[in-house]
Amino acid sequence: MEFNVKTLEGKDAGKVSLSDAIFGLEPREDILARVVRWQLAKKQQGTHKAKGRAEVWRTGAKMYKQKGTGRARHHSARAPQFRGGGKAHGPVVRSHAHDLPKKVRALGLRHALSAKFRSEDVIVLDDFTQTEAKTKILAGTFETLGLTNALFIGGSELDSNFKLAAQNIPNIDVLPIQGINVYDILRRGKLVLSKAAVEALEERFK
Repeated sequence: MEFNVKTLEGKDAGKVSLSDAIFGLEPREDILARVVRWQLAKKQQGTHKAKGRAEVWRTGAKMYKQKGTGRARHHSARAPQFRGGGKAHGPVVRSHAHDLPKKVRALGLRHALSAKFRSEDVIVLDDFTQTEAKTKILAGTFETLGLTNALFIGGSELDSNFKLAAQNIPNIDVLPIQGINVYDILRRGKLVLSKAAVEALEERFK
């Protein structure tokens, strides 16, 4: 399908062909949810830790004699029911990551791109270049284009001036094509692709 290309100044810059196999799918929420869950699970640190009864620093001596007190039978004060005792079944340091087939991950990316295209939240720009790394100038450009919450996906190499100017603008993310992912696509309002990014996607999924 043909799609209009614009410049950063909002002028027309021709057309680009978008593949139906990438931008024309019927988005499936279950696939998107699986990929987002996989991504967030990989990001989770898993450094939470609580000490068990074998790790707390406390005497291991029997609290009082077994019989004759009329009280329940206890041994160590490290038991979980006592103040200062170890935690029963507490969190331990572990990885939250789980496997997801490569084909599902690739399909999730295509469904995320299709979802943005279907909701008319895709913009294709000719190039992401700035003559100088000035946030104020770039913020004014984004305001002209109506971009307040957007993910910019460039080619394999990003313009350093554009990247530096954009990193101080809230709700604006800039990534090279290698970093494109489902979570970042869905969490931002608009998806702004460069022509180089479109070509790289076509090459990746052909």
